[in-house]
Amino acid sequence: MEKFFKLRENGTDVKTELMAGLTTFLTMAYILFVNPSILSAAGMDKNAVFVATIIASVIGTLVMGLVANVPFAQAPGMGLNAFFTFTVVFGLGFTWQQALAMVFICGIINIIITTTKIRKMIIQAIPMSLQYAISGGIGLFIALVGIKQAHFITFTGEVANQISSADGSTVFNSVNLAMTDFTDKTALLALIGLVITIVLMLINFKGAILLGILLTTVIGIFMGVTQVPDFSQISFGIPSIAPTFFKLDFAGLFSDPTKIFLVFTTVFAFSLSDTFDTIGTFLGTGRKAGIFDDNDEKLFESENNFSSKLERALFADATATSIGALLGTSNTTTYVESAAGIGQGGRTGLTSVTVAGLFLISLFFAPIMGMVPSAATAPALIVVGILMMESFKNIDWSDFEVAMPAFFVVTFMPFTGSISNGVAAGFIAYCIAKVVKKEAKEVHPIMYIVSGLFLLNFIISAL
Repeated sequence: MEKFFKLRENGTDVKTELMAGLTTFLTMAYILFVNPSILSAAGMDKNAVFVATIIASVIGTLVMGLVANVPFAQAPGMGLNAFFTFTVVFGLGFTWQQALAMVFICGIINIIITTTKIRKMIIQAIPMSLQYAISGGIGLFIALVGIKQAHFITFTGEVANQISSADGSTVFNSVNLAMTDFTDKTALLALIGLVITIVLMLINFKGAILLGILLTTVIGIFMGVTQVPDFSQISFGIPSIAPTFFKLDFAGLFSDPTKIFLVFTTVFAFSLSDTFDTIGTFLGTGRKAGIFDDNDEKLFESENNFSSKLERALFADATATSIGALLGTSNTTTYVESAAGIGQGGRTGLTSVTVAGLFLISLFFAPIMGMVPSAATAPALIVVGILMMESFKNIDWSDFEVAMPAFFVVTFMPFTGSISNGVAAGFIAYCIAKVVKKEAKEVHPIMYIVSGLFLLNFIISAL
């Protein structure tokens, strides 16, 4: 194990990696229940999607750990599953079988742009100021997810504050943002968990994040937040995956010539979001933790195929989407929650293998895994967000030309709930700044191409 994962070389050990894997799993285990719920709304069999979600996560995460030897976990992505159901199926009128075919094609495209070095070229074209902004933006994104899960803030729309146009239609509906009053048991438990986790971090307890999750879960039992299942009523059988397995409908997808353009633009939207969610996660968390260090970056910039961990990680991510589609789930992608395990000390693929093993076990013990409430994992995400703020110090905020694109990256990620939206806003703003300053030649051509594609995607979405 030491030889295969190179634990000492990466400054870690078996215990740390196992704890990191458990931490990552606990922060992303919600996908086991959320993904089937979202995709079943599109008409898919909920139990089959549950199994597909697990198997896709296991395969994708194992490839990440065994091939790339990095501590990142993969699973069907949030946001992408909602796009699958509510936009592609409900909004555009495709069947879920046709939507799965689109996801499969998206995966093939991702494999092609990875093996042909296009993803590599994109990463090399991103200026360092934006890379640091992406890292900090992801930190804010993670922290906001944790704050929302913790119920620390409330969003309340008030009819009295609506602004109407002359014809009487509402053009702006004000939303009040406020701190919770902590009568909510979930918020109170999350606050207790946050205090516990912060204290453990301050005394440099090695397993602070994981222990914080576990202690908060136990305290939640006495507060009535952690739901203990009735074990006498639990069925530990594995549902059949047959209702979604290999149900992709390519023939139906391309049967209507009038929809061909719509098909390709939808696949493009899938691929663009998936690609930059992944690139953002790797740049934001991998480089911050030193997983992709200077030596790995030099290997990445060389011409040798798959000589760097980052390149192998990109390939592992690319293959996971098509595999998930064959099983019966939306885009499988690298999870930003992997930062929780990295914050716990995970540095190698052993962390990923641990996550994959826990996903596999959850096939039999899903009700037990579901005991961990969001109030217990929310503090972990908030603390990870704090740890990722360090990258902001490397941005020259006194230079407006540098600060403006970085600001758009940092704000659009959490406020729009999308890593790729933040990247898009920053890229476009950066290109505009350089053109206005008559420094257009300093921008890598790929930045212009990608920014143009982002603009095209926004225009297509608007239409």
